[in-house]
Amino acid sequence: MSETEKITINVGAVDLGKIDLLVEQGHYSNRTDFIRSAIRSQLDKHVIEVQQSVTRHSFGVGAFNHNLADFERYKAKGEKVKIDVIGVYNISSDVPAALADEVVEHIKVYGIFQASPAVKAILEKSGKVK
Repeated sequence: MSETEKITINVGAVDLGKIDLLVEQGHYSNRTDFIRSAIRSQLDKHVIEVQQSVTRHSFGVGAFNHNLADFERYKAKGEKVKIDVIGVYNISSDVPAALADEVVEHIKVYGIFQASPAVKAILEKSGKVK
């Protein structure tokens, strides 16, 4: 399970030139190193806001996984799954789409949501993925 995701950004020519200059001068090993550092710096700057939101909304932070046995256990107990995650949430590939639809109440992931195409499709169609 990958805990990183590739994103694409558009950067103006002047900003890109400044990044390249800093890389050439040895401040960063490459453009990606600069961008990661800038992202970390901004996240550090907003750590209080993030923590308050996590606390207020009861988000799980990290990497979480549910497999077929988990979903079958929820179904047997008549329980619905409410997922609110900052990080990675994975529904293993052995979970049938119909079972996921039956057991999931909602899923909200700030980060990476991994599931089979069939599971994602049925949960999105039923409005359970926020």
